[in-house]
Amino acid sequence: MTLYIIILLVLFVVVVINLPVFGRLPKGERQTKIRELPIYRNGALQNNSLTPMQPEGVSFLTVLNKFLFGKHPQKIPSKALSFIKPDLNTEPKSSSPEIIWFGHSSYLIKINDKRILVDPIFSITPSPFSFIGSKAFPGTNFVKAEEFLNIDVLVITHDHYDHLDYQTILKIAPQIKSVVTSIGVGAHLERWGIEANKIYELCWEQSISLHNDLKFTAVSARHFTGRKFKRNQTLWSAFVLEVPNYRMFLGGDSGYDTHFKQIGDTYGPFDIALLECGQYNELWPYIHMFPEQTIQAAIDLNAKILMPVHWGKFTLAMHPWNEPIERVKTEAEKRNLQITTPKLGETVSLSENFPVQKWWLD
Repeated sequence: MTLYIIILLVLFVVVVINLPVFGRLPKGERQTKIRELPIYRNGALQNNSLTPMQPEGVSFLTVLNKFLFGKHPQKIPSKALSFIKPDLNTEPKSSSPEIIWFGHSSYLIKINDKRILVDPIFSITPSPFSFIGSKAFPGTNFVKAEEFLNIDVLVITHDHYDHLDYQTILKIAPQIKSVVTSIGVGAHLERWGIEANKIYELCWEQSISLHNDLKFTAVSARHFTGRKFKRNQTLWSAFVLEVPNYRMFLGGDSGYDTHFKQIGDTYGPFDIALLECGQYNELWPYIHMFPEQTIQAAIDLNAKILMPVHWGKFTLAMHPWNEPIERVKTEAEKRNLQITTPKLGETVSLSENFPVQKWWLD
C-alpha cells in the first residue's frame, strides 16, 4: 500500500511540473546558442558581476522565516487604488511616444500607429496557480488582456511569473505580430502556441529592427531566471528602444551595478528610463534595486526622466506597498532628477505630459 501511495505521489508531481504554465526549457539549436554564450558557465547563464541570491550569512530558510513570520505593515492598500480607464487601441494624441502603465512592470507604448506591450500580467496572482501568492491590489484589475488589439511588438524581459504571465499570453496571442525577448524565453512561448517566426530572441548587445522604425537592443541586467527548479537557463535583459527622435530604456528587473553606467555611455542619453523601484530587501540586495539605487541608475543611464515601475500592483517583498514610490520621489528631489508618477492607466506623453501627482495618498 505504501508503495502505491509513493508511486501516485511521484506521478502527481511529474504531471504538475509538466503543466504548460511552467513553460519549457530551451533545447536543440536554442540550447546550443545559449551554451555558446561567454556568460554561460558551470551549467547556467551568469551575471557580469558575482550575484548571489542572498548576502553572505543569509540562508534561504532565513528569508522564508522572515516572509512567513515577520511583521509586514501596510503591504496592501487600505482601499482600492484609483485609475484612469485608458484608450488602448487608439493612436497617440500627440506626435511623440505615449506610455500607459497598468501597475507592476506592465505598460503599453504607443508610437504613431504602432503598439508595444511590455511584460503584461493581468492575472490576479504572479504565480503558476491563482491560489498561490500575493493577490493583485484592489482597483488594479481595470484592464483585461482580451481588450488589447493589434499588438505590433510584445516585449518580455525575462521569464519570471510577474513578467511572463501564462494566462495573459494565451489571451493576447492572437493579437501579437512580433515578440522581442531574451534568448531562451522563446521555448516557453512556442509551447504556448506562438509561432516561431514571430519570436525574436536576443542576447545582450544584439539588436533587431521591426516594422520599419522600431529598433530594439537587448542589454545586460543583474538578475536571474527560472520558472521551475533549474535557474538561469534563459536570459534576463533590459531593452533599449530607439524610434525616430526618441530613445527609451525599458528596464525589466535588475539589481544595481556598473552596467547602468556602461549602457548610458554606449546608448544614452535616454528621453525616459522605466526602472524598477520596488520588491527590494536587504535579504536579497543584489537582484533588485533599492529606490535610492533606482535614482542613481537613472543618472548613470543619462535619462532625462525616470518612470518608476515594479510597484503598485503586487506585494512581492516585505516593505509597505507605497514605500518604493515615496523613497524614490524623495531621492529624486535630493538629486534633482525629474520623475513622472502617472496613475494606473494614465497616459505619459514624451513631448507634453509628465504626471507628478501623489495619487497614492488619495
